[in-house]
Amino acid sequence: MDRLIYTAMTGANAAAHRQGVLSNNLANASTNGFRAELSTFRAVPVRGDGAPTRVLALEATAGHLDTPGAAQRTGRSLDAMTTGNSWFGVQALDGTESYTRNGSFAVSSEGTLMTSGGLTVLSDGGSPISVPAGAEVAIGFDGNLSAKVGDQPSTSVGRLKLVTPTADDPLKRGNDGLFRAASGDPLPNDTNARVQVGALEGSNVNPIETMVGMIQTARQFEVQMRLLQTAESNDRSAGQLLGLQG
Repeated sequence: MDRLIYTAMTGANAAAHRQGVLSNNLANASTNGFRAELSTFRAVPVRGDGAPTRVLALEATAGHLDTPGAAQRTGRSLDAMTTGNSWFGVQALDGTESYTRNGSFAVSSEGTLMTSGGLTVLSDGGSPISVPAGAEVAIGFDGNLSAKVGDQPSTSVGRLKLVTPTADDPLKRGNDGLFRAASGDPLPNDTNARVQVGALEGSNVNPIETMVGMIQTARQFEVQMRLLQTAESNDRSAGQLLGLQG
């Protein structure tokens, strides 16, 4: 009886986790630069005396869908979209260097270049980018930033840090939704990376596919719950039979 309970319980837990991942993906279907999270599971036998046939479903190493999102033309001078597999370098709230595909930038009241989510944008040297007060900022195709104040000539204020992960050091999603190098070290600046100005990369989540997955997962969860109810019913019937025999 406990074999059925183990199987149903772990199956229900896996379905609940997958439903949470799909719900988060659907909630970010309109988030610029969002990468859909993937969930995978593997069967793990329970170790110990008397339990060689028990198997649990555990979460395996989950990744993300690396397909680029659709380009959205905005015409805004501080909107940029990376090309190829390059990413923007930003400073996460915990102070670590992280990477994002969301290129919607703005200048804070202190004159620091920030993302639309309030994160500090890093230069190719790994430091914040300062912009003169009242300056009009423009982004070049190579990530160079120029600022113009009034009728004065434009001056360079830095260059965006653009990185390109490799197979030896890929990116991993953090709990804050940002990406970091698997090695834990900052990735080097890629001087060959280019950006498209006046455009943003949309989310790569397919809403219809995600909703279908949520429906399938909900049905799978219901099946696991019915299995638990069946196990309870079988256990009650077995107890009644044993009581009659006694």
